[in-house]
Amino acid sequence: MLENLGIGTRLTHADLGEGVVVNEKSATYSVCYIKHGMRELQKTDSEKVTVTDQLDPDEDNVSLFDVERILTHVVKKYIEYPEQVELGVKWKGGKMILKPGDSGLASKEVPIEQFFHKIVMARDRMRTLEQRINANPKLEDEEKVNLQQYITKVYGSLTTFNIFFKNESDKFVGDKGDY
Repeated sequence: MLENLGIGTRLTHADLGEGVVVNEKSATYSVCYIKHGMRELQKTDSEKVTVTDQLDPDEDNVSLFDVERILTHVVKKYIEYPEQVELGVKWKGGKMILKPGDSGLASKEVPIEQFFHKIVMARDRMRTLEQRINANPKLEDEEKVNLQQYITKVYGSLTTFNIFFKNESDKFVGDKGDY
C-alpha cells in the first residue's frame, strides 16, 4: 500500500512511466506522468510503483487541485453569473404581447421578467467580451480601441431596453458623440 507520499514525490509506474504526485485524496494520489498526463493512482496499487524520490506529506501544502477548485469557484461567482439587476417596479408581473402582422397567426405572450433576464444576459456577455478584448495580448492597442468602439455602438443600439431597468447605473450607455 502506498502511504505517506507527499506532493512532489517522484515515482515510476510499470505501465505509465515516470510521474510526480500533485495531489492526495482519501483512496488515490493524483499523479502527473511525463508521457501520459494526469492519472489517478490507487493507494493499493503498490506492486506496479517504485518510489524514486519520496517527500513527506506537508499539512500546509496547497495542491494544484485545490488551487484550481478555488479559482473555478471564484470565476463562476464573479464572471459567469450575472450580477443581480433589478427590473423596474412598474414592469414586475407584466407581459409582452407579440402580435404578428398576419391576422391568421397567433399572438405570443412573453413574461417581461423572462425577456428582461435575456437582456441582462446579453449585457453581461458583452461586458465579458470587452474584458477579453482588453486583456488579449495578441491584439494591438489600435485593434482593441476599434473593437471597443464597436461594442460601444452595440450598447447604443440596446439603449431602447433601458426602460426596463430599475437603477440608472445598470442601463446601457452608448457613444454620446456626434457622427
